[in-house]
Amino acid sequence: MIIVKDLAKSYGDVVAVKSVSFHADDAQITTLLGANGSGKTTTLRAISGLLKTDAGSVEVDGILVADDAKKVQEQLGVFPDSFGLYTRLTTREHLAYFAELHGVTGRALERAIAEVSETLNLADILDRRTEGFSQGQRMKVALARAILHKPRNIVLDEPTRGLDVMNIRLLRTILLDLKAAGHCVLLSSHVMAEVSALSDHVVIMAEGIVCAEGSPAELVEKTNQPNLEEAFVALTGVSEKLGRTAA
Repeated sequence: MIIVKDLAKSYGDVVAVKSVSFHADDAQITTLLGANGSGKTTTLRAISGLLKTDAGSVEVDGILVADDAKKVQEQLGVFPDSFGLYTRLTTREHLAYFAELHGVTGRALERAIAEVSETLNLADILDRRTEGFSQGQRMKVALARAILHKPRNIVLDEPTRGLDVMNIRLLRTILLDLKAAGHCVLLSSHVMAEVSALSDHVVIMAEGIVCAEGSPAELVEKTNQPNLEEAFVALTGVSEKLGRTAA
């Protein structure tokens, strides 16, 4: 379980996150929904212990990031906004390296690689260098790296970006399987169809704050709109902002 309270972060004069609070429960898929620049990635990086916040707190399975970021990271599998693959390493070498960072070695490491390879159908690329991989292949390696050590919590930043239809379907299946196994899955997105298809709980963000939260159906009902996209526009005032910009 992930709990975020009154999170705030600025980069110089730029306020990325003003005040964000929400929780992501086990056995659920929670989505941060917002336009580019709404503060989603900054929030996920704070949860992952990758940056120091100006205010507020992040708690993962009862551990505060500010108290023990390393311990928190052991409870997390992180799928970053940039895949960050080392092009001279094979898929197997990537997985072995990151597994060892999480303390998985020896036969346990071999079993973990075999299991994640079967889950993500990596057999054809397991011993190939990642240089020249397609976007879908790169996604598989990054996701395998994130779930290899079987973390309780999975954090994904815009996971379907650049993927074709079949790889999006594969990713959805994997995330739903993780949810069914009791994992806490937290992702960010601005793709309405993806959010509607996957999410148990949606946290709508705009300009560094939380505008509303609830299930997709609850948000649609709350705004009396026909779908989640229209609910999002109503809750964030996007149409009004566009009108002011045009004026």
